Amino acid sequence: MTGILTTTILSFILYAIFAGIIIAKSKTAKGRAAKMAGLIFIALFIIGGIINYIILLPITIPNMVIANIIIAAIGTFLLFGMTATKFQKKLRGTYEASAGFLIILAVIAVPGIFVLGILTLDNTYDSIAKEDVEEAEPLDKDATPIVVSPEFARNKMQKSMSVVPNTQFYDLGKLQVQKVNDEVIFVAPVEFTSFWKYLSGGETEGYFTISATNINAQPEFVKSKMKYTSSSYFNHNVQRTIYNAYPNYIQSGDPQIEVDENGKPWYVQTLYQPIGLTNKPDMSDLYAAVVDPVSGEVKKYKTENAPEFINGSVSSEMASAENEYFGKYVHGWLNSLFGKEDVKIPNESGTESSVTPIFDENGDMYYFTDMASPKENIDSALGYTMINARTGELTYYNGKENNGIMDSKGAKEIVNKEFPEKNWKGSMPVLYNIDGNPTWVVNVLDPNGLFKKYAYIKAGDADFVVFGDTAREALEAYRLQLVQNPSNVESSGESNLETVKGEVNRVLVTSTQKTGQVIQFILKNDKTIYTINAGKEPLALFLQSGDNVTFEAIIRNNGTGIVETIEIKGLTN
Repeated sequence: MTGILTTTILSFILYAIFAGIIIAKSKTAKGRAAKMAGLIFIALFIIGGIINYIILLPITIPNMVIANIIIAAIGTFLLFGMTATKFQKKLRGTYEASAGFLIILAVIAVPGIFVLGILTLDNTYDSIAKEDVEEAEPLDKDATPIVVSPEFARNKMQKSMSVVPNTQFYDLGKLQVQKVNDEVIFVAPVEFTSFWKYLSGGETEGYFTISATNINAQPEFVKSKMKYTSSSYFNHNVQRTIYNAYPNYIQSGDPQIEVDENGKPWYVQTLYQPIGLTNKPDMSDLYAAVVDPVSGEVKKYKTENAPEFINGSVSSEMASAENEYFGKYVHGWLNSLFGKEDVKIPNESGTESSVTPIFDENGDMYYFTDMASPKENIDSALGYTMINARTGELTYYNGKENNGIMDSKGAKEIVNKEFPEKNWKGSMPVLYNIDGNPTWVVNVLDPNGLFKKYAYIKAGDADFVVFGDTAREALEAYRLQLVQNPSNVESSGESNLETVKGEVNRVLVTSTQKTGQVIQFILKNDKTIYTINAGKEPLALFLQSGDNVTFEAIIRNNGTGIVETIEIKGLTN
C-alpha cells in the first residue's frame, strides 16, 4: 500500500496550501473552517485513494500537477459551500483569489504539459540506441521461423484446459514466446475468470507450454501454484504489487510470464521513468520488474541485466512504441505532420502489439517490424527494424536491396490470393536475407490458425514464390529456384567465389518451364551439391561422370554450392 498512500498524499499538496490560507484568513470562524477542511480532506483522501488503487497513477510531474489541480478545485469548492454562511467579505475574497489562481494554473499547466510533451519527442527519439545497417546477415541454415501461430497455440491450450484442477475457475492468460533449454515455446498462465473465482480459489494452478516450431506438438500443463497474478485482485494483483514497490515508474504493457530453466514461472514487466516534465519514455533507461508469483517479492533490473532466462525484458508494447518514435520523429513533431522527410510508418502485421518476436542463431530474441512510407497507396517497404528484446537497441536495415520491395501487407496478400478455395491466409511475415535476396518468409495458416505451409517470397518480385511443408524444405527449394532463375544472376553477391577442382561423380539435370534447365553434380570425395544454370554455361548440359572440372563457386555452409563459371576438360577451353 506504500505506493498508493504516497501518490494520494502527493495529490493533496495544493489543497493543503489553499485550505491553510483560508483557515488563516478566517478571523471569527477558524475552528469551523479547520473542521470543515479536515472533513473534506478525509473524504477526498479516501475517494482519491480508492481511485488511485484502481487506476495506479504513476508519480510523475504531469500526473501530480493535474491531480493537485483537480483535488484542490474540488476541495476549495466544497469548503466554500460548507462555510458559506459564516463568510466575511475578506474571506470571500480569499476564495475568489484561490479559484482564480486554480483557473490560471490549469490554463497554463495543462497546455504547458502538452507542449512539453511535443518538445520532448526529439529527446525520446535521441534516447533510442539505434544503428543503420545496409544488409542483414544471411539466413542461417538452422534458423527455424516460428510456425505455430499464437491463435493456434491458444486454441490448443484451451482444448487442454480440462487437465487443470478446478478448471471452471480459470482461463488462459497472455501468451509469451521465449526460449527455454534451446527450445522456442509459447507460455501462457492460467488466470482467474472473475472476482468471485479469485475469492474462491486464492491461487492459480500453473501454466501451459507448447512448442512454437513444431506444429504437431501438444500443450503441456505445468503445475505451479501462483498467488500473485495478472487476474488476482487487491494486493495480489501483479501490476499493483509492482506499483506499490515502484510507484514513480510507468509500466509498459501488461505483465508477461516467463519460466526459468527449472520450470519456475515469473512475471516480468517493463518499467521506465519519463524524460523531464513529461510522461515520454527515456529509451536508454529501461527497467524490468520481476515478480515471484508465490511470495510477491519484486526486484528491479536494467533490462539488459535481467536474469538470463528472461528473453523479453523489453515488452512488445515498448518495442512497438520505440518503432513509432523512431519512424515518425526523425526530424521532429512538425515534420511528422507536414513535410514528413524521412518519416517511416511501422506496419501492423506483427503477432504481438504490431511486432513479431524472432530468435537469431545465438538464441537472442528480437522484435521485427517492417517500415512503410507515410504516403497512401504505397505498398513498398522502406526497410525494417530489429529491436533487441533485452537491451532495446534498434537496428534499421535500409540498404539498396531493401528499397522498393513489397511490404509485409503485400506479402500476406500474395499468400491470401494463392489459396482462395481453402481460405488459407498469410501470417507472421518476417523479412530475411537469403543469399543476398530480401525474402519474405510467411506462415500459411488455415481458418483455424493451423500451420499448413511456409511461403518464401522474393521481396522484389511478387511472382517469385516457393512453398514448402518444412522450413528446411522450403528454404532449399527457394535457393534452388534462385539459381535456376536466369534473371537472378547474382543471387549470392555477398559471398566470395572459391575455385574448386575435381572429378565428377554424379550428375543430375532437371528442367522446368519457368527456369529452364539446371545441372546439379557432386565430385568424388566431396559431399557438396553444386548447381549451375544452363543459361550461364550451356556446355554444362553435357557434363558426365568422370569429367575433370575446374570451376568458381559460392559455397554455403549448408552443403550446397552455386557455380558461376566452369571449365570441363576436353569440352571447354
